[in-house]
Amino acid sequence: MNYIGSKYSLLDFIDKTIKGIVGEDMSQLIFCDIFAGTGIVGRHFKTQVCKVISNDLEYYSYVLNRNYIGNHREIGDKDSYIEKLNALEGVDDGFIFTQYCSGGGNGRQYFSDSNGRRIDAVRATIESWKKEDIISDDMYYFLLCSLIESADKLANTASVYGAFLKQLKKSAQKDLVLTPANYQLNSNEHEVYQEDANTLIKRISGDVLYLDPPYNARQYGANYHLLNTIAEYIPFTPKGKTGLREYKKSSYCSKALVQQSFENLVRDAKFRYIVLSYNNEGLMSLDVIEQIMSKYGSYQVFQREYQRFRADKKENRNHLADTTTEYLHVLTKE
Repeated sequence: MNYIGSKYSLLDFIDKTIKGIVGEDMSQLIFCDIFAGTGIVGRHFKTQVCKVISNDLEYYSYVLNRNYIGNHREIGDKDSYIEKLNALEGVDDGFIFTQYCSGGGNGRQYFSDSNGRRIDAVRATIESWKKEDIISDDMYYFLLCSLIESADKLANTASVYGAFLKQLKKSAQKDLVLTPANYQLNSNEHEVYQEDANTLIKRISGDVLYLDPPYNARQYGANYHLLNTIAEYIPFTPKGKTGLREYKKSSYCSKALVQQSFENLVRDAKFRYIVLSYNNEGLMSLDVIEQIMSKYGSYQVFQREYQRFRADKKENRNHLADTTTEYLHVLTKE
């Protein structure tokens, strides 16, 4: 997925830095990704550690991680269910079509009319299969994850869901075809949560705590509100031109709250190693981060410059832009 703050391009930097601190063999360690987003970092370490604990405040993120992290065994004939969903006809009375497509009459165009109808048909069918016990919870999250990712590729936006484009771009004109959200198999059980990180941290423990909180005032609940709407699929009254829903606000997006929230998290963490990803444009300065982390043990910082991707307002979903610096702040708790 095209995701704000994605660490996909930095996985090698994160991997080398963490292993340089804890050692190459992580097979007996518990790794926690407590601001998981799409779960790309947890997925990277899933087969290298004895357990991944994955968490995010947003429900769409929970769905992605419940599939990619929580699912770790074969769950049956996944392809046959994907084929059945791909064969469905669209419906005219679903929530996505009526509220977020131009044909619905609300002036919103996040998806083409045909894709909106198909998203509704697929989402309703997945829910009915779950209610009728036709599919397991594992299959439910696999199919729902497949829908969210496949629909996101066809969204008629520049990048995030804060606004839609007036004209359907080329990618949004393609027909919805579900691509299986295949996950890694392994023999270990993992844990997936949808909670406030500062609340969850008091109940969990492990070895490596990876932190990738929001850097700035942009709230993920607003930027990805439509993914939550598809994931939850519970009708509500959308607000305004963009059709926004009520969303949870993170204290890590508030300049007034972020420092205290971060220190509380570090203080309460029952993990030996804490690794914080944070770039040079964040609400907290490097000095503040060092000051806070150094209170609780031995502190080190590593950095890498990389090419950042920005949303493109035109046809392409993103384009290469200027460089930014990513820092990995590492604390060994004492």
